[in-house]
Amino acid sequence: MSQRIGKTHWKRFAVGAVPTVAATAAVAVSMAQGALAASFSISGSDFQVSAGKLSGTGFGNYATVDVAKNGKHVPVSVSSIKRATVTDMCQSVPVDIPVLGTYTMTLKAGGSGTPVKAKDLYIDMTDLQAKTGTFRNVDIGVATGSMTKGQVNPKDQVDPDGYAQQADSVEIIDAHQKVWATTAGTFELAGLHMNITAGRHDCF
Repeated sequence: MSQRIGKTHWKRFAVGAVPTVAATAAVAVSMAQGALAASFSISGSDFQVSAGKLSGTGFGNYATVDVAKNGKHVPVSVSSIKRATVTDMCQSVPVDIPVLGTYTMTLKAGGSGTPVKAKDLYIDMTDLQAKTGTFRNVDIGVATGSMTKGQVNPKDQVDPDGYAQQADSVEIIDAHQKVWATTAGTFELAGLHMNITAGRHDCF
């Protein structure tokens, strides 16, 4: 039976709120049975994403497995948001270029007073830490196939009886995320700036 909390604050949390040991074990079993699959082949490295504020409606969280091009399997916690806004967004990933050494590819947006807007946003992460997280009307421990507030990426194959959590809305302040993949139906990047520079220039 799911828990219902009108308004929940977590000072500091990891991997999209509160995944349990049982949920992690379920992912491992599903991997062995071939029940889970990623929506596309990911690269062999994760990247950093930070945000001053991430807020949205229709929040869901569930586990699946992303598969890298080299065959590596990465268990991830997927945070889905039907409609999201992001301020002060930063994305960074270091890349090794032969002869030249390490460079950092960086994307920044939503810092000019107009937030980034996204619909049907899915963030595949392995770690999330934030100053605060507020979830309204949250259900923890709902079956993945029974979510009504959040949603599952239609390209993800998941166990409908697996562990999930959902909320009417979410607001996360000062978010730092370790991400393997991000997909969205639409992504409007206000004040977009993309560049590549020599050395390490991480978002956090």
